[in-house]
Amino acid sequence: MDVTQDLDAVGLLCPLPVLKARKRLSQMATGEVLRIRADDPAAVIDIPHFCVESGHELVSSQDDGAVQVYLLRCR
Repeated sequence: MDVTQDLDAVGLLCPLPVLKARKRLSQMATGEVLRIRADDPAAVIDIPHFCVESGHELVSSQDDGAVQVYLLRCR
């Protein structure tokens, strides 16, 4: 999958990862993919919930050590 943009949210606590993702996605075109790296324990709930509420597609989520990596497709 081609990642269009990266967002490093490591070290940021709720709600900053979601707020920064919202801002970045608002500047992206439909179909583009944003990769988010976060280590906030709340992100595992917040990011999927944000996708449901905003209509963006959560393509994948996986752990990379202590960091979670999310791929979101802009809608």
